[in-house]
Amino acid sequence: MALSACCSVGPSNVNPLTIPSFLFKSLKFPSFWPTQKVKIGPLSVSPMGFGTWAWGNQFLWGYQESMDNELQQIFNLAVENGINLFDTADSYGTGRLNGQSEKLLGRFIREFQEQKGSQREIVIATKFAAYPWRLTPGQFVNACRASLDRMQIEQIGIGQLHWSTANYAPLQELALWDGLVAMYDKGLVQAVGVSNYGPKQLLKIHDYLKDRGVPLCSAQVQFSLLSMGKDQLEIKSICDSLGIRLIAYSPLGLGMLTGKYSPSKLPTGPRALLFKQILPGLDPLLSSLRDIANKRRKTMSQVAINWCICKGTVPIPGVKSITQAKENLGALGWRLSSDELLQLEYAAQESPRRMIQNIFQTR
Repeated sequence: MALSACCSVGPSNVNPLTIPSFLFKSLKFPSFWPTQKVKIGPLSVSPMGFGTWAWGNQFLWGYQESMDNELQQIFNLAVENGINLFDTADSYGTGRLNGQSEKLLGRFIREFQEQKGSQREIVIATKFAAYPWRLTPGQFVNACRASLDRMQIEQIGIGQLHWSTANYAPLQELALWDGLVAMYDKGLVQAVGVSNYGPKQLLKIHDYLKDRGVPLCSAQVQFSLLSMGKDQLEIKSICDSLGIRLIAYSPLGLGMLTGKYSPSKLPTGPRALLFKQILPGLDPLLSSLRDIANKRRKTMSQVAINWCICKGTVPIPGVKSITQAKENLGALGWRLSSDELLQLEYAAQESPRRMIQNIFQTR
């Protein structure tokens, strides 16, 4: 399933000053210039991907099937502007909609190909849940095949173990590692990764997979200006030293770094309780984000995402509206200065509140 993310608007050696002005009117330039791709193992991906947790999740994100047309437009907009990495999971989707995110992604890819007549390289990174009934490598391989069936694709870009069971079921953990090896050896995935692994378990699985001849290409953790504690920074250091790409989920702190919320203006749903705890202590960080955003003529969200990119991670902000997608795309094509990075990190340290870590992340 190989779609080429390369496109051009004309020969690179043509001097635009020599082209008649009427020709410019016939050229359709992208709204956001794609930037250079980065490597995740054998794969070349955009420096930012899109996360699809909200695509099917009614409980936290208020998904309704009536949103599907706009989600298709979001997918098309992203691909047309150079985004080729989409992160999902076999557990995304609540109740009867379990697996909905994968189903939608598969459908959107097919419809994009049919409508645009375009073959662009799309990298799907999906996560396989460590459910208690997945006890053998074969059951984990079957989970991978089920994801392939839902998306109707022949091969997954990155197959990821969604969380570690080391804290409560260490024997199951080893079986799931063998499942990653098997799906890689069978060619069901191009590369393998993990999610919510702390530094100690990350080193263990890296060495285990290496002994089996399987490179660990990615580690997905919560990573943002609101989530850069000791463990997260140690994970980042390990990734850098071993050639593992860190995929940063929740780069906007579930929306707390967007500047759209305050203690007196909270989101609806379960996020309100978390925001009520953390937002009152974020004034130094939010003020710094706002200051840099104003000077750069960017939004606070774009600055927060760009910080993740500058740190060498691949952020995967979630999107559920065209407005959010366009705003996220505005994080590409520029870089914060070293002084701005230091300003943001100092402000983050001065903020007394931090994001609560995922309960599934191990040591």
